[in-house]
Amino acid sequence: MAIDPNSKGKKLNKDQEREKKRQALDEATKQKPAKASSKKQKSEAKEKAPKKGRRRVLPIWLRIILVLLFSVAALLIGLMVGYGVIGDGNPTDALEVDTWRHIWDIVTKTE
Repeated sequence: MAIDPNSKGKKLNKDQEREKKRQALDEATKQKPAKASSKKQKSEAKEKAPKKGRRRVLPIWLRIILVLLFSVAALLIGLMVGYGVIGDGNPTDALEVDTWRHIWDIVTKTE
């Protein structure tokens, strides 16, 4: 433990020792304020101001899940519109497995 020179030999606890070191460091690193324009002072004040932490409305993991769900929904809607409206079929047939087996057979020429 360090001894405070102003306290006539009393020992300091750890917190007091840290505080003395901080004060000494602050005094050693202080610079004389230079005359600056008001714009510079304002920009420096903004830089020195503590930044507030950003509070997210939706956590990142929830955003990922929502993007995946919306992607699947868009795929299903696109399938139904493409098969039902453009292809002149029943839109719900696009979601059946038999329809996709038939398409796969046509693509691989097994029929």
